[in-house]
Amino acid sequence: MKILERNPYKECDFGDKRLTQRAVSIAECLSVKYGEPLSKVFKSASDLKRGYEFFSNPKTTFFKLTQPSFKQTARQINGIPVVLAVGDTSFLDYNKILDKRDDYGPTGNGGNGLILHTSLALDPDFGQPLGLLWEKLWHREKSQKPPISEEPEQKKQRLKEKRKAQRKKPFEEKESYRWVEAFEKVENLFSSLKTPIGGQTSRVVHVFDREGDIAEVFARVSHSQNTGVVVRAAHNRCLEVENSYLWSHISSQSVQFVKEVELIETKKRSKRTATLEVRFCPISISPPSRLKNSVRFNVYAVYAKEIDSPDGCEPVEWMLLTSESVLSQQDAASILRWYTYRWRVEEYHKILKSGCKAESYRLAGESMSSMLGFLTVIAAQLLRITYLHRNCPHLNAVTVLTKLQIDVLLSCTPHQLKKDVQLNIDWAIRAIARLGGYLEHRKNSAIGIQVLWRGWLELETLCQGWLLHQNLKLID
Repeated sequence: MKILERNPYKECDFGDKRLTQRAVSIAECLSVKYGEPLSKVFKSASDLKRGYEFFSNPKTTFFKLTQPSFKQTARQINGIPVVLAVGDTSFLDYNKILDKRDDYGPTGNGGNGLILHTSLALDPDFGQPLGLLWEKLWHREKSQKPPISEEPEQKKQRLKEKRKAQRKKPFEEKESYRWVEAFEKVENLFSSLKTPIGGQTSRVVHVFDREGDIAEVFARVSHSQNTGVVVRAAHNRCLEVENSYLWSHISSQSVQFVKEVELIETKKRSKRTATLEVRFCPISISPPSRLKNSVRFNVYAVYAKEIDSPDGCEPVEWMLLTSESVLSQQDAASILRWYTYRWRVEEYHKILKSGCKAESYRLAGESMSSMLGFLTVIAAQLLRITYLHRNCPHLNAVTVLTKLQIDVLLSCTPHQLKKDVQLNIDWAIRAIARLGGYLEHRKNSAIGIQVLWRGWLELETLCQGWLLHQNLKLID
């Protein structure tokens, strides 16, 4: 797979050059056989043994494996006026692992596994994925089982004390801290880079769903110069306006304009075009009592509500709060567009789980963390390639393919499609999709991510066969 000009694992610092060389080798193997059993990924029994040793080595942590990729992404995009960093959390379930469970933790609904929080960089104009900026991987501690003879009143008291202890816990030790931590980590990442040509440092705007609607986020962004936020409101917050709350205040504003938005398919709705009434205005949010030294948060609210929704479909309703100035219809439309790009990170998590099959491996928790240090980067590359086809189809195919891959795809192209072939990304992605089962008569429909990740694996298999054939010629 060619999408990064340089293998980021060459910059890993484990304190041992041999481990760095092994990381580079493992990355090359996984990039052509992601999702396959490790016995198929590695070429020999000795390589497989060294792979297991690498994953279990305490020096090869998820942080050390992914940090070079984050830096590479930041270097490539530094200087772009505005970059979106869409954030989301995903649960990786390893409940089927019966042994080696100590390094995993509860994930809700009886699950057992790891938790991954992602900040994915996007272009603000078309939502083109640009790479990973930061990720955090952890597991929850297992709670002690209650006594078998516990009475209802005792259970009530125990849960009360547990909630009280949770409230007293320092914010930095809570899971919700990850939303603020994303600001700090990404800011530190860009501050470590050289000033780009022209002297303009990128402004990073984080885009969160309702889970990121916490007061600490607004407190953090109010002290940042080159960082902003767009978050979907989850709480009907108290405003500085007398006896006023968020929803009632914004709903009382007049409709400024109507806009159509494309909604992607989710578990709860089908793909459709929604017509939204849009209101927007500046607001001042009162900080909660726990933030004693904070002043009011001056932000903008953009409220979009669907009209004339199809029968049986729940109307879309978004209350978006942002640190960015919203002074015109164009500004409000940009905030809405940025929020719709948030689903890119969910697609990334889908590729990680279904395409790279991150939940299919049966490793101990620490070893699985190291494995994810490779699979997350591969998943981000697959997502980036998918959207390059949609946003930049006329770029040269060498942007995403090697010469060998282009030669193999040309040889696999049906004779009737070889006429007037233009070696651009559109041709390359369609050729890869055909290997993954894409039917050419559906060319008016968008190429899905699933046929692409299947096609990439098939292409790499064909490339290996091509190289073997070339080696046989040399022997003859």
